[in-house]
Amino acid sequence: MAATRDLHHALADMQSTADHRGIDIQKVGIRHLRYPIVLSTRDNGGTQHTIADINMYVSLSRSFKGTHMSRFVEVLNQHRKELDIHDLGSLLEHMKESLDAEDAYVELRFPYFLNKEAPVTGQPGLLHYDCVVSAAIDPHDSVRITYGATVPVTTLCPCSREISEYGAHNQRSLVTVQWQCNVSIWLEEIIELVEGLGSAQIYSVLKRPDEKFVTEHAYDHPKFVEDVVRDVTGRLREDERVLWFRVESENFESIHTHNAYALIEECKLSGSGGLEGPLIFG
Repeated sequence: MAATRDLHHALADMQSTADHRGIDIQKVGIRHLRYPIVLSTRDNGGTQHTIADINMYVSLSRSFKGTHMSRFVEVLNQHRKELDIHDLGSLLEHMKESLDAEDAYVELRFPYFLNKEAPVTGQPGLLHYDCVVSAAIDPHDSVRITYGATVPVTTLCPCSREISEYGAHNQRSLVTVQWQCNVSIWLEEIIELVEGLGSAQIYSVLKRPDEKFVTEHAYDHPKFVEDVVRDVTGRLREDERVLWFRVESENFESIHTHNAYALIEECKLSGSGGLEGPLIFG
């Protein structure tokens, strides 16, 4: 061990050498690290194991030639058992300290699974939702976190229903909600909110009685893509925990070669209160 330490100190540290171009770098780090994480679930204090695609960045002063890429993974390894998507401050602070940076950023994209029972027969089945958590810490140690979930629903066209003598075309829709909040909101809450505002919900297992229920329910609740984003917006406006949100809905049309799309974005704090919208790293 001592020999290893001596070798480590003897090797040149090129990243820490001076750079003379006088240019700061806003974000430098690692991308697309596949990593197992454990998430807390809303019900009964449970947990869920999943795999995240992780991006980690820090700012780099003009004084240094490069950052130490291996330290990102080292920091993540040390926080693996205590990673909490509702409180990423300690991870970000550790990144700043370890990499001698003023800002730090982390983004996690992962599938989240929920068990859904069919509406009539109660047949169980797992449904996955693509989720994302993006967090940043600034030089004053202020932490900002943006959450996101993409939820599939069924929509049935009100125009098609109105003008047709029988039937109406429908489609699968993906509704993506991003939000910032002052009190933690479970992913399950947003997922269930969106699922209840489509024409009908999506299930992984449907028997014939279930299929009858779903198709008739959709026919009784026709919605344009505009209806969906407005309905979700109305509910998020009422939630005092939500400070900022963006709602997008895309219909994968069944009788057109194009998709239908709508978006609403709102900040509920006058003057924005320092909020800057979603943390999108690309």
